[in-house]
Amino acid sequence: MRKLVAFLAGAALGGLVGATLAVLMAPYSGEELRDKAQGRYLEIRSQVTEAAAARRAELEQQLQALRTPSRPTTP
Repeated sequence: MRKLVAFLAGAALGGLVGATLAVLMAPYSGEELRDKAQGRYLEIRSQVTEAAAARRAELEQQLQALRTPSRPTTP
């Protein structure tokens, strides 16, 4: 039981030290980091939307080609 308590105390202390160092060593302030994350999110969202629209148009063309009756070719 004593080893478990010592382990948990060490883990808690290590987590606290790690969190403190992460905050102190962060390259941006919280507001800057949120702004950068939001900008990146919007950029990725825009790219995904564009890719989805392009793929949808491609699939609609393929569907239209399949729906159009094709004429048999005579040799």
